[in-house]
Amino acid sequence: MQEDPRLVARLAVALVASFEGLRQNAYPDPATQGKPWTICYGSTNGVKPGDRKTVEQCKALLALELKTYTGGIESCVRVALPDARFVALTSFAYNVGVKAACGSSAVRLINEGRVAEGCEALLKWNRAAGIVFPGLTRRRQKERAFCLEGV
Repeated sequence: MQEDPRLVARLAVALVASFEGLRQNAYPDPATQGKPWTICYGSTNGVKPGDRKTVEQCKALLALELKTYTGGIESCVRVALPDARFVALTSFAYNVGVKAACGSSAVRLINEGRVAEGCEALLKWNRAAGIVFPGLTRRRQKERAFCLEGV
């Protein structure tokens, strides 16, 4: 599906890492102040209070986890995606989950060929626990910009 899978992987890692930030010690979710506990670049899988990872472990974990999210996007997007749009949707899925991303109006509209509307729909996803987070708003704006490249 992608023109250069290695470039896509590097772009996805860079984009996600820039939004998630690196935290080597487990921390509670900002919206719930508890579960899910998070570590590294936003990883929540099996994280417990007190967990700690090295920078190298965090980088490896992000690269590994992104394979799940790229696979998720590939499974639900039925149209060809330019690399930048694929990276945007992968970052979106990493943040909200594959099920939510694939069920979103953004993906539905892109699948319908309504790309600009689909990219705009990403902006709706700026809340956590019903609260608008400025960081999520900035993230969605950047994902939208990637998504709209070439439109």
